[in-house]
Amino acid sequence: MTDHRASFDASIAFSNGGDLTVHGFRVDVPGPGATEAEIAALFVASLGLLMTDTVELANVRIFAEPHKGTRGGPSDRAGAPPHDSGDALVELNHLPQEGGTYLEAPNGDLPALTLPRTVDLPAVVIRVTGAERRSVDVGSLAAFDVRGCAVLLHTGVREGHCLTGAAAAWLVEHEAALVGTDADGLDDGARDERPARRILLGAGVPVVERLTGLEDLPPTGALFTAAPPRLTGVARVPVRAYARVRVRR
Repeated sequence: MTDHRASFDASIAFSNGGDLTVHGFRVDVPGPGATEAEIAALFVASLGLLMTDTVELANVRIFAEPHKGTRGGPSDRAGAPPHDSGDALVELNHLPQEGGTYLEAPNGDLPALTLPRTVDLPAVVIRVTGAERRSVDVGSLAAFDVRGCAVLLHTGVREGHCLTGAAAAWLVEHEAALVGTDADGLDDGARDERPARRILLGAGVPVVERLTGLEDLPPTGALFTAAPPRLTGVARVPVRAYARVRVRR
């Protein structure tokens, strides 16, 4: 099923005084027939705005685009209750003949990487596909609760979008359990310095590179696994990466 998002201008008045105006704001919507009232409610929920009095929308446009994970939106599955409708498994690794998918362990110590650090981690998918900026900075991450999660960068490209050192430090500070990307590497391949990889691995956060299939995951709610073999003397190894996605019926 195709995802849809809405773009709009909005003016908000607050019951305790003050106002807020935005232009070209975007939210995930349930479908192409979303009403202005539904879009206004999603806008308020996405920003966590309190004491909202009135919301006026203009220049509303609904279009097909993958959901980004609007808080309170149709793909926000954070805190979803358990259910017994079954799970779908989504392959996230390249085949060996395609170059494979790799995990790098902190300190090059794979045996020290316990299963809870790589198995059934709550996944947060950060979509930066189509972004004009080549760097993924803190602003792309700050809206998400990443504590204890596998943070997966969906860039849609093999090269180009890289994680900044400041963003890597933010992920460490906010206790991300693992960081992955569908690009060949987290850092700019044209430079010798690799600040994101250095910061994450130095803080004990494993890194997974060359993922695929991230477009098939919801922004939140999936469980990510990329368990490496327990080999000594090896820092970077190929892994079978996949995600468990709750199926709603």
